[in-house]
Amino acid sequence: MLAGRWPWELWGTNARDAAERRARNLLGLRADAGYDEIIDAHRRLLMKVHPDRGGTADAVHEANAARDLLLARIDHR
Repeated sequence: MLAGRWPWELWGTNARDAAERRARNLLGLRADAGYDEIIDAHRRLLMKVHPDRGGTADAVHEANAARDLLLARIDHR
């Protein structure tokens, strides 16, 4: 903390970037994924983790949060 900042702040990474990276990894997406790719990846993941298919409600909530975070970062007009 010589510069008065955490080391990861000096690398240009913040908590939002880290959350977006985790969301992309969860959905299996590249950084430049568009609206349709995000929606399709979310649907595929839900088919795997839905409680009716042996998944958990927590996994569904995590998938929904990942989708919402990634959609908030793009302009999908």
